Amino acid sequence: MKTINFLSLLAVVVVLSALTPALRSAQDTTAGSSHAKLTNPVKPTPEHQARAKEIFKIDCAMCHGDNGNGKTDLARDMNLTLKDWTDPSTLGSKTDGQIFDIIRGGMDKMPPESEGRAPDEILWNLVIYVRSIAAAPPAK
Repeated sequence: MKTINFLSLLAVVVVLSALTPALRSAQDTTAGSSHAKLTNPVKPTPEHQARAKEIFKIDCAMCHGDNGNGKTDLARDMNLTLKDWTDPSTLGSKTDGQIFDIIRGGMDKMPPESEGRAPDEILWNLVIYVRSIAAAPPAK
């Protein structure tokens, strides 16, 4: 019995040891690479904004609403109080980089957009699209 307990414990230690570098790497990417002080490097084009709108409808609108007001059945069911992006003051104090970081890293119950799924250029275009909902210019 002692051998089985020891082997079980050893297996747990081995698995955790194997996972630790991957977990540390994931944390470093989100926490260590802040874009908060960066200005948006992309220029909006009709094609890019159409793509950003598609992504918003697929990934964001279920909670934030098609119009960005945050009043959806899912948000209510999850007990979420989301900010109304149709109000220009809501995003007015955030830089584009801060919005980028929230999308990339997630926030509260919002899952992160991984780089493999959404490259930086797409997220920067998504930032432009989200701002366009209220026509709120970025904070300086």
